[in-house]
Amino acid sequence: MIIDHPLLGPRDAAEFYVLGDASLIERPDWQDDNAAAAFDSYMHLRDNPAGEHRELWFHEQGDRSWLVVTRNTLTHEVVKVELARDVALALGRST
Repeated sequence: MIIDHPLLGPRDAAEFYVLGDASLIERPDWQDDNAAAAFDSYMHLRDNPAGEHRELWFHEQGDRSWLVVTRNTLTHEVVKVELARDVALALGRST
């Protein structure tokens, strides 16, 4: 599978480490009244969809950047690749 890295161009997926669901970018607020329950869900509950899914990928054997890769879990077709930093900034999160 080829990942079209936004900065480096096409790279083999073997250069990357997959962390999992990209929703991990949306970390709960530790000061919230419901923080314990929110962190429990954040740490232990994951979607496992059949079809298009957003995942966090780390370019371990390259520039060590984090990417959000949208791919089809049935066909492995890569639909979109974004820098995780840009996704986090769009969500209003600091990096």
